[in-house]
Amino acid sequence: MNRGLAYSLTAIVTGFFAIFFLYPAVIVLKEAFYVKEEGLTFGFIREVFANPVYVEGLWNAFALGITSTLGSLLIAFPLALLGHRYLFAFKKSLSALILIPLVLPPFVGAVGVKQILGSQGALNALLASVGIIDAGSPVDWLGENRFMGIVIMNALHLYPILYMNIAASLSNIDPAMEQAAQNLGCPPWRRLLRITLPLCMPGIFAGGAIVFIWSFTELGVPLVFDYTRVAPVQVFNGIKDLGANPFPYALVAIMLVISTTVFLISKAVLGRSKLGTAPRPQGRANEIRLKGVASFAVAAFFFAIFFISSLPHLGVVFLSLAQDWYATVLPEAWTADHYREALGHPLVVPSIQNSLLYATGSTLIDVVLGVAIAWVIVRSNIRGRAILDALVMLPLAVPGLVLAFGYLALSREGQGFHWLVGAAEDPTYLIIIAYAVRRLPYVVRSAVAGLQQSNIALEEAAQSLGATPARTLRRVSLPLLSANLIAGSILAFAFAMLEVSDSLILAQQAEHFPITKAIYSLLGMLGNGYELAAALGVWAMAFLSIAIIGAVVLGGKKGGLFRM
Repeated sequence: MNRGLAYSLTAIVTGFFAIFFLYPAVIVLKEAFYVKEEGLTFGFIREVFANPVYVEGLWNAFALGITSTLGSLLIAFPLALLGHRYLFAFKKSLSALILIPLVLPPFVGAVGVKQILGSQGALNALLASVGIIDAGSPVDWLGENRFMGIVIMNALHLYPILYMNIAASLSNIDPAMEQAAQNLGCPPWRRLLRITLPLCMPGIFAGGAIVFIWSFTELGVPLVFDYTRVAPVQVFNGIKDLGANPFPYALVAIMLVISTTVFLISKAVLGRSKLGTAPRPQGRANEIRLKGVASFAVAAFFFAIFFISSLPHLGVVFLSLAQDWYATVLPEAWTADHYREALGHPLVVPSIQNSLLYATGSTLIDVVLGVAIAWVIVRSNIRGRAILDALVMLPLAVPGLVLAFGYLALSREGQGFHWLVGAAEDPTYLIIIAYAVRRLPYVVRSAVAGLQQSNIALEEAAQSLGATPARTLRRVSLPLLSANLIAGSILAFAFAMLEVSDSLILAQQAEHFPITKAIYSLLGMLGNGYELAAALGVWAMAFLSIAIIGAVVLGGKKGGLFRM
């Protein structure tokens, strides 16, 4: 690859990230640590930690991150271990099914959980019908247990991230190490604790860091559960007084520091560890074929995890079809009127159109930048390629809440991004860029994988025949990596359609609401607002599921696109 072109592409991408990624994060830190009259100050940070309400919010957010990560690990590790070591009934199908919860947004699923676990919900009705509780004194499962409800929602949504990272680590373990321990008489549980688990630590740390950051900054589920004593919701509520209140900036800055610290610790641990640097084994451990009861028991465990993690979204489907669902296990009457009524609601159809516009625009940006970045990383030999690769992965480590808050602050009148919203306060361009920055890593990873798998000799042959780099890219390279690129683009598009943090924070006027903001607004309506929100949520889930299936089919390796 032409070195001048590689340096030019690197400069363009670096400039884009400097403006739309680093700049918003720096502005948040500046507002939290700098006062024009005083200069550098820690006064706002000290006042945050002196305020018991803010301290409780930060502690609850941190506790949600830790407990959600542990919950995800408790689900993911047994699944990965069983899938690695055994052949059992319906293994391929069940291994694909357990990845589905990752694409079912917890923000939507939380609506179904409220219907199931409410005081007059389906669970109490079931327990009353079998005589376990008194129907006149129902249990409010979410009344004092909203924290655990959020933890369960996060764990059931995010365990696939840990599952795939742990599975990748297990596939790289040299089976000779476990076999040697077994030959020396080491019992299975000791081998698990002393050999297998330490060798899996790269995958656990890689996936655990992403799960923690995601859970620590989760905004949608706490909002649906009315759990206001958590930092992301406190930041969201502080938007109304953003110009005169510095404390939301201080909260966001603290969350950014914590998230970045966790990410850097994870990288440092992985960097020092020798466990993840061993060469890939030439063979792999022979999978044990289970038969009879054992085979179906493992299959039943896989299916149970999938079923339980899908229950919240099944509740959304039932709610969207329920004409009357109150204090009964299932709706007493069914109707499709909510779907028809939703189509006539002034929020629903415009929100779908807005989301399509935002997601399409952001995906086009991601495709252009993703191909350019992948080309530099794989096909050039310039210095700084590794830095560029690390830079474009940073959006996975920086919470969307932080970037969205930074964009909002910069879009006020007199600030650097105000030109993106203009006098009409239209956030379309701002949202498109925010979506693009957040989802660019998916397209980059897909494009890099496609270029690594394609035969470079074909490109060299085209260039030797006089084809320009642009023509070689268009006629040779892009067709070769098209499947990978389409898969990554579908992922970026689908996740942009259901982005929560950017949507809730940046879209302030009804005519600009995307789908997730429309769902949140419908939940606050009297009457059948919940049912309409559920109907819109079902449409969103169906679309996202179809998109992910397409991405997995086109992407080749099952689930590989989700590995962080």
